[in-house]
Amino acid sequence: MTDALAGSGLVVVDKPAGMTSHDVVARLRRYFSTRRVGHAGTLDPMATGVLVVGIERGTKFLAHLVASTKSYEATIRLGAATSTDDAEGDVISGASAASISTEQVLAGIAALTGEIMQKPAKVSAIKIDGKRAHERVRDGEDIDIPARPVTVSRFDALDFRREGEFFDIDVSVDCSSGTYIRSLARDLGEALGVGGHLTALRRSAVGPFLLSDALTLESLETTPQLSLSIDEALSRSYPVLDVTEQEAAALAMGKWLEPRGLKGTYAAVDPQGRSIALIKEKGARLATVFVARPSTL
Repeated sequence: MTDALAGSGLVVVDKPAGMTSHDVVARLRRYFSTRRVGHAGTLDPMATGVLVVGIERGTKFLAHLVASTKSYEATIRLGAATSTDDAEGDVISGASAASISTEQVLAGIAALTGEIMQKPAKVSAIKIDGKRAHERVRDGEDIDIPARPVTVSRFDALDFRREGEFFDIDVSVDCSSGTYIRSLARDLGEALGVGGHLTALRRSAVGPFLLSDALTLESLETTPQLSLSIDEALSRSYPVLDVTEQEAAALAMGKWLEPRGLKGTYAAVDPQGRSIALIKEKGARLATVFVARPSTL
């Protein structure tokens, strides 16, 4: 094993509004002078906040972040439904929310908390027969995306404001990957009979990666740097299992170890503090799930 992975890891970007996640990736390809850049979970152009980006071998690790819990701060406007379930779409229906009480809002939020069935927005990035939903909508297709199970572990109302016929609610949400916050806004508005959409969205966390880890594009352009090395990324994301030099060498070659009664996935870390692989017990083997430092590098 060598230090060939010195430039591999994750960059936690504080995405600005008005940019797509792909725009951010394109910027970082230039800043880091590599094509091996990818992101873990799309953020809409309107949204800001945590976008986890893999650099070099860090891109291979992104697949193991898919199931992470995500956290958001958002503003929901009651009184109008839009074609995109957010402020960028056209208003398609609505009714005055002036008579909606905070108690009604809180009851509606409670009904959307926990394990729920959610229908993604028609302009989402979900693929239908190999083509993204928003592309089908732009092409004039009328699509219906089936509801799917998601988990909203926390849905708190932080502040309420009346804006004429509208009722704005600042909320904080913890949810499973694949949950659409603008769909929560839509469904809350539908449940209250007045329509609803999202007017602001900021992602504050993706799993263990927080806004406090995030770097701006301006700072990255001046000083391209990783937020976390590949070693730090694995050890922060999973519980650590210390392994010997010999065990680390075996894992680096994709070999398995003897089982030791572990539950779930662990980051195998060698005596030098290097994260060698993600490992998980499979039957009578402690096998690799992802090799961060393969012996071939």
